Amino acid sequence: MASLPPLVEPAAELTKDEVARYSRHLIIPDVGVDGQKRLKNAKVLVVGAGGLGSPALLYLAAAGVGTLGVVDFDVVDESNLQRQVIHGQSDIGKPKAQSAK
Repeated sequence: MASLPPLVEPAAELTKDEVARYSRHLIIPDVGVDGQKRLKNAKVLVVGAGGLGSPALLYLAAAGVGTLGVVDFDVVDESNLQRQVIHGQSDIGKPKAQSAK
C-alpha cells in the first residue's frame, strides 16, 4: 500500500524524557520517531468530555498528542465519576471542559 502524505509535520525533536516515555511507540515500524514527532505536533479537538470523550482524552494525552481541545457545555456531576475517568470528586460542579485540563 502506498504511504499517505503526512497531515502533520513532525516536531523538531523529542526530549530524552519523551524518548523514554514513548519508547514502545518508537519501535513500531509504522510509527517510529517521525510518527511520534507528528503526534507531538498534532492538534485534536474532542467534542464531549463525558463517557466516551473522557477516556479518549486520557489516551490521546498519554499517546503524546501535543494539543488537545475540549468542547463540552455540561458540568461534572457525582454520577459521572464512575465512568468519566478524567474527572474527580473535587471537580463536581465545574464545567467538564475546565475539569478535563
